[in-house]
Amino acid sequence: MPGTTANSGKTAVYGAFAANGVMYAALVSRVPALGTELGLSTAELGLLLLWLSAGAVSGLPAAGLLVQRLGGGRGITAGISLAAAGLLALAVGLGTASWPLTAAALFSVGLGMGLWEVGMNVVGSRTAHLIGSESLLPRLHAALSLGTVAGALLGALLAGMSVPLSLQNTGMAGLLVLTAFLLRRFARGGEMRGNVGAGRAPGGVLLASWRERRTLLIGLCVLGFAFAEGTANEWIAYVLVDGYGAAEHTGALAFAAFVAAMTAGRLTGGALVARIGRAGVLRLSVGLALGGVLVVALGNAVAWALVGALLWGLGAAMGFPVGIAAAADDPERAAARVSVISSLGYAAFLGGPPLLGLLGGLYGIQQAIPVVCAALVPAFLASGATRRITAPEKGEGPGRPR
Repeated sequence: MPGTTANSGKTAVYGAFAANGVMYAALVSRVPALGTELGLSTAELGLLLLWLSAGAVSGLPAAGLLVQRLGGGRGITAGISLAAAGLLALAVGLGTASWPLTAAALFSVGLGMGLWEVGMNVVGSRTAHLIGSESLLPRLHAALSLGTVAGALLGALLAGMSVPLSLQNTGMAGLLVLTAFLLRRFARGGEMRGNVGAGRAPGGVLLASWRERRTLLIGLCVLGFAFAEGTANEWIAYVLVDGYGAAEHTGALAFAAFVAAMTAGRLTGGALVARIGRAGVLRLSVGLALGGVLVVALGNAVAWALVGALLWGLGAAMGFPVGIAAAADDPERAAARVSVISSLGYAAFLGGPPLLGLLGGLYGIQQAIPVVCAALVPAFLASGATRRITAPEKGEGPGRPR
């Protein structure tokens, strides 16, 4: 029955988003242990972590092609399996204190994450089409945020219990294999085999998507929001400690405020999209995020910084889910277009914070934070590209915005 299969796919994709957040946060929350177990300096640890980012960013463009060929559900399980293999290799690399094996393992985890990200967003957008829900994608990204919180808490708990990172990664790899098995059974309702159109190869559709004006504008919009989200994830707690002179736990509270606000924004944002449209929500979001960033950057009281963190989180919440939904308006080309949007978004999410760190080293991290505003202005200007388009009927030209 259509309703039953759609609901089955909905349940599966919720699990895929939540599991992604848990896996990533559990890994990055133990970064200090990674450096300790390998005896790395801060600079060496930063270089090692670049392999994780490189794997994710380099895998995203090809992920669209693979999802086109495999289908969304298989793309998810393939990505999870690759990430699980990477975690097992990481456990071996840590056990043998091998820097090259550890770097290769992190690259594999990143590749798996890239395929996983594109697959789950394609399945999520397809399921939203099947059940006619404008709010599904924001709620799925809220599940990702909640999974991130759960993974960070898990990592903190295991660190507090002095559980070796190699043992944690082995256990997480086992959980990912179980997750892939369960999702494979329940994802059939959300499966999307990319029908790329008669006479055209999947690779041709993927390359064509990189030349589409609307797709690139949506990608520019998502890039700004992803830069804002990634910057807050990595630096907002540090700003409180370094810039405001607050205690470490107060910095953690600011990060918690940001994540909580972003999760709340994603849980409620779908209803707002239904009322004022995608472009209206994104423009409002840019205003909130700009206000939050400026309060954090220019303030001198911890209470105001916490208010800024809340505004920043609310503003950053809807950029990625709305951009993915817009990219997937035409189900036939969704996988390729989601791949483009994901590539641009995650490049900013992963690459932007280190750039900000370099500027912070020169001028101070609080003084460098306003750079986020420069990324949000183009997002505001490009937000109109996310308006829903009607799919063209046979014999008609391209769909039109509405």
